Amino acid sequence: MGRTDEGRIAGKVVAITGAARGIGRATAEALVAHGARVAIGDVDAALAERTAEAIGRGTVAFALDVTRRASFAAFLDAVELQLGPIDVLVNNAGIMPLGPFLDEDDATARRVLDVNVHGVLLGMKLVLPRMLARGRGHVINVASMAGKGGFPGIATYCASKFAVVGVSEAVRNELRDTGVELSCVMPAIVNTELTAGVGHARGVKNLEPEDVARAIVATVARPVFDVPVPSFLGPLERVMAVFGRGARERLGRLFGADRVMLDADRGARAAYEERIGRSAAPRT
Repeated sequence: MGRTDEGRIAGKVVAITGAARGIGRATAEALVAHGARVAIGDVDAALAERTAEAIGRGTVAFALDVTRRASFAAFLDAVELQLGPIDVLVNNAGIMPLGPFLDEDDATARRVLDVNVHGVLLGMKLVLPRMLARGRGHVINVASMAGKGGFPGIATYCASKFAVVGVSEAVRNELRDTGVELSCVMPAIVNTELTAGVGHARGVKNLEPEDVARAIVATVARPVFDVPVPSFLGPLERVMAVFGRGARERLGRLFGADRVMLDADRGARAAYEERIGRSAAPRT
């Protein structure tokens, strides 16, 4: 990234959801390094505070439950009160329980859709009016390549990411000529707690959070809509769309993509699955 692009980021106020760890934290670190003023929100408020302190350089942290309108609105208000008008919102928060579709209970399915879909919808509904009033702003929705193709073992997660891709495209068209940008970042498998115990397709290396963070930083500097990570997945996905479904599925089986999630080490995922279960405690 050149100095011109760095100049496009310096001074911007960026709010990131689900940013106490993983992709969100890596993105916060990268943006701060380029001169952005960053606020992180997370349901784990204590960890968010520690993360902000570790990043330093004016990074602030606030409690945020993306499934609750009041919590999301309070987060945005707190960011703007402390840092100023939000230039960029990165809707990053998400969860990914694993398992065969027929083994999934209804509460888990609702939780995935509540966080991964309604959390994104709420973020857009709450921040876009602020941006439209100023005639500028940028929303970056973190989806997944699982929003472009179905993978056994994460059926409802795929559904949630298909929803994020679709709603992002629709809202982008509604925002045309307003001065407000919308982007959709679609990573492959990333080595975070969310993918603990998950292997990789044959011949395909998993990403690191910093890889996705670099793509998000580049998108903040120069907004585009489609942001596959790694970038070659975009052209590959378009080429694969030319082939029939049978050929695509056979290729997926050849590379083992159909077993990556189903064959995950459930023991290695136990801590993560327990944590996201606790975050769904009954509301009072």
